[in-house]
Amino acid sequence: MHRLTRRDFLKLIGSSTAATALQGLACAADQIKFQTGAVIRTVLKDVPPETLAGGATLFHEHLSMSHDFVPKMGKAFAALLSAPGHPAPTLPTLTLPWFMEDLGLMADEMRAAKNEGVACIVDGGHPDMGRDLQFLKQLSTRSGMPIVAGFGYYAQPFYPPELERWSEDQITHELLRQARTDPVGALGEIGTWDVMTPTERKVFRAVGRTQVATGMAIFTHTNFGKGAMEQLDVLESVGVKPQRIAIGHVGGLTDPKAELLKALCKRGAFVGFDRQGGPNDSEQVPVIMALLEAGYTDNLLFSSDFSLAPDLKRNGGPGYAKTLTVFGPKLREAGVQERTLHSILTDNPRRFLAFVPKTRLNA
Repeated sequence: MHRLTRRDFLKLIGSSTAATALQGLACAADQIKFQTGAVIRTVLKDVPPETLAGGATLFHEHLSMSHDFVPKMGKAFAALLSAPGHPAPTLPTLTLPWFMEDLGLMADEMRAAKNEGVACIVDGGHPDMGRDLQFLKQLSTRSGMPIVAGFGYYAQPFYPPELERWSEDQITHELLRQARTDPVGALGEIGTWDVMTPTERKVFRAVGRTQVATGMAIFTHTNFGKGAMEQLDVLESVGVKPQRIAIGHVGGLTDPKAELLKALCKRGAFVGFDRQGGPNDSEQVPVIMALLEAGYTDNLLFSSDFSLAPDLKRNGGPGYAKTLTVFGPKLREAGVQERTLHSILTDNPRRFLAFVPKTRLNA
């Protein structure tokens, strides 16, 4: 590796050769110390976090989602855009058969991601998105990719009708039941669609109480950072430690001084740059550099929130490893060192996900 020029090395990024090289450079030994008994709960089994030290863990992706969720998403976006002052997001394009229901295709995509340096993927779906736990189990078994399943409730437009009438205690009880009976390993993605509604506040409080009871981490959905501080406030108000929270979708913020994100990090929370690996993510490099210069390396999480069929390897796209193979080179070009990238991509998500189980898995 010492014979490669910087330019030669950058050309290798994205290939399996580069993934192997990065492991050799940055992962000679795992220096992270975890609490005795800590595990990362995957859909197949609880694994020691040390076993995932050889590659990146993507903390917010989507591997299982029903095809009818995509039209619901489009309808909800259209309603949001009917209000003035909202930027138009890129809407998912639905193609049938829906790729997240194709086990063979998804197994191929997982094997490709593994070859490019991904060690584990967190699926951010749950029942209101049509997430299928059996599908995730089969996918993990067939591909060899460790998968962590999220759970909870997404956001107001997608809530099941009963949440309006359920009390905070009832929602908490249901989430704790899922934590006891399902192979789930994190609460997420949990969202506010725009301004936090009373029902969303009730859900956030119940999610927070579930975190305190189980120890599992929480990752959230924001409208490009809107309401981020309020989410953190609500979760902390029921006893959640900020170190167990990742505030999501902050990559939509392009303030080069990163004032809001620094404030979140100062309180101890993770900030989730979870739409990385696309043509517009270069705008977020200065933001990330500002956070690194401020000393917040340990608070950063990267992922891609994968949901678009054109991005599949099968369709000529970068695939599920695009956070590493598309966004990673942009950070290297900006001067981010390999040790720093290893900390963000490998160490931080393991610290975030690892917990000492308070309930036994009964799946």
